[in-house]
Amino acid sequence: MHSLTSGLHEVMELPPPAEVELRVEDEDGGERLDAYLADQLDDLSRSRIQKLIRQNQVWVNGTVCASKKAIVQGGDRIRVTIPDAEPLDIQPEDIPLDVLYEDEHLLIINKPAGMVVHPSPGHAHGTLVNALLWHCRTAAGESTLSGIGGIQRPGIVHRLDRDTTGAIAIAKTDQAHLHLQQQFQEKTARREYLGVVYGVPKTERGTVDAPIGRHPVDRQKMAIVPEDQGGRRAMTHWQIKERLGNYTLINAALETGRTHQIRVHMTHMGHPIVGDPVYGSGRSIGVNLPGQALHAWRLQLQHPVSGAAIAATAPLPDFFITLLDVLRKRS
Repeated sequence: MHSLTSGLHEVMELPPPAEVELRVEDEDGGERLDAYLADQLDDLSRSRIQKLIRQNQVWVNGTVCASKKAIVQGGDRIRVTIPDAEPLDIQPEDIPLDVLYEDEHLLIINKPAGMVVHPSPGHAHGTLVNALLWHCRTAAGESTLSGIGGIQRPGIVHRLDRDTTGAIAIAKTDQAHLHLQQQFQEKTARREYLGVVYGVPKTERGTVDAPIGRHPVDRQKMAIVPEDQGGRRAMTHWQIKERLGNYTLINAALETGRTHQIRVHMTHMGHPIVGDPVYGSGRSIGVNLPGQALHAWRLQLQHPVSGAAIAATAPLPDFFITLLDVLRKRS
């Protein structure tokens, strides 16, 4: 057994089925087991984690834990065994991909707006996974993606919202998947975003350190929620890139990776992302946007096998460029 926190070389030696070992930090104590694992293992859905718990694939302090509602405590050691993926029942689809980097271990693409990352109710087709299954397959039609994410998330290591564009990394092997997962957990992988917000922040740069959790009323939304009420610590570093009259182009770097983090934090600051249909102001800006003006423009990580530094830069989508042009002319 090897630990995800025990070093990159050990992770690279992990055989399938994969085993993930975590140590609960004191600040994370008091969380339900399934919620804690869903937060720590971004590539596994909560339903997938609950299934693993039911299948006796989760150990807490050396003992099988079959209750998803078990409460974790600081210092607990949790081991999760992730069996080989079941045969995929999701159909490959010939959807063009904007490839930023690719080799036999790793793929980085520039995701367009409107593309859901993985299949879900109401989104059975046209997802990034459908496209990846077509792009990453053998001559015999077998998937060459990592199976750690299960049937619905093969190769998926981290997420981008449906209408957020930009760089997203995909693992082609289980070895690469575990290595990349560790980088995101240990914050050695760096994700930077460009976003256009309403208004002008009072300072040139800053940090939002505010916990995020599920909205207490609208369960489809996230919100600032105190940690003692289930919120998870979330930190976003931002700085002004360009002032555009009553709007601002910002650069945001993630210290943590909570769902909708930048969108929630910018709204919390009083400067929601332009075009955000969930957290935005609803004001028309006169430019046809497919969603929020938020773009993951730069992804820096270590190659999971060679160890080389990789920096992938995703060009801005056309709608984002048009938005900037219009705001520059107005200002």
